[in-house]
Amino acid sequence: MSGLRREEVALLAGISVDYYTRLEKGRLKTASAPVLDAIARALQLDPAERAHLHDLARAARGETADRQTHAESVVVRPALTWMLDAMSPCPAYVRNAKLDVLVSNAMGRVLYAPAFDRADEPPNLAVFCFLDERAPVFFPEWSAVAQGMMALLRAELGRNPDDEGVNQLIDRLAEGSDTFRRLWAAHNVRESPAETTLIEHPDVGTLLLALEAMNIAADPGLTMVTYAAEPGSASSAGLSRLAQLVINQQGPLA
Repeated sequence: MSGLRREEVALLAGISVDYYTRLEKGRLKTASAPVLDAIARALQLDPAERAHLHDLARAARGETADRQTHAESVVVRPALTWMLDAMSPCPAYVRNAKLDVLVSNAMGRVLYAPAFDRADEPPNLAVFCFLDERAPVFFPEWSAVAQGMMALLRAELGRNPDDEGVNQLIDRLAEGSDTFRRLWAAHNVRESPAETTLIEHPDVGTLLLALEAMNIAADPGLTMVTYAAEPGSASSAGLSRLAQLVINQQGPLA
């Protein structure tokens, strides 16, 4: 809810203006879950923003985030690699909370070829997005993609503010990208678990793909991302051409 004065938020949340002012300044250590929920309702925060508010309060109390482990600490189980390979010809990969692509099937590697041919190991989606000059061409809707990646990183930092890997990544992006610095200052933590992505692939042209990002319950901190095209569409034909590229490079997909 935009435009509310501090007094109005406090009234809607059922707390004093003085207490809300202290919370607004980041003094969240003593804020209870009901108080945070009341503030979230008053401000009409979406689920991602509400979760981020609770994460900030937990961090202020020195509590460990309960939804994800630190971005560097997760090992990919072999079964996830088998699953990705079995999903061909659907591009798919597994990333951690730092947006490192830890494992991908062949279609995923070919779809994101510009990100995979960088020197970074493992490939990092945020580094490609903000620091690679090819990214605005690869993502015709680059601004929306950039905002989404930045929001994911801010949400992760709220969960694990002392994560050295995430902090180092943010420093690297801020040093190399004016746009990242501007977006980071906006404090956006909105997350979109299902969306479409427009890609201008260097080999097969324009692809409009449905994206699904699914948290892996057995591996906190890991997310499986898959892409698919509408059957019979030009993008579906583009994915078929992409599959043919894989076959030409390494043989049949499965």
